[in-house]
Amino acid sequence: MQEKKHSLDLEVQYADPRLEQDITEAMLERWVQAALLGPAELSIRFVDLEEGQTLNRTYRGKDYATNVLTFAYNEGEELGADDPTQADIILCTDVLQREAEEQNKTVEEHAAHLVVHGVLHAQGYDHEHDEEADEMEQFERDIMEVLGYPDPYED
Repeated sequence: MQEKKHSLDLEVQYADPRLEQDITEAMLERWVQAALLGPAELSIRFVDLEEGQTLNRTYRGKDYATNVLTFAYNEGEELGADDPTQADIILCTDVLQREAEEQNKTVEEHAAHLVVHGVLHAQGYDHEHDEEADEMEQFERDIMEVLGYPDPYED
């Protein structure tokens, strides 16, 4: 697997600015590109605990903040080769930082993995069933290796 370039319109929002200096737009673009299977129009938004919890409660019915939320706007649609994947990917800074520490990872490593994970969700990958989860996790491992990061699922 090698890094590829697809048409990408990426908007980055640091509603929670704590990681703005550490996780740059250039890094985010590289991570997104590594996970893209075709053209995309994406936004990545870093939020605090309160906004993360509100979004998760409102859209998933779960009253806690989670590490990454993906809102895929053309989910389930058959896209042509030139039709872009459209999605918002929300990263909760508090959860990302806490998990990185708990998992003995750098914030950069964990953020890269969560972005890759979110981009794959935006393109229709899921992990609801064991077979899907195995396929998605292996794809994430492969992408992270190409990016030069360790296996995100290794203990």
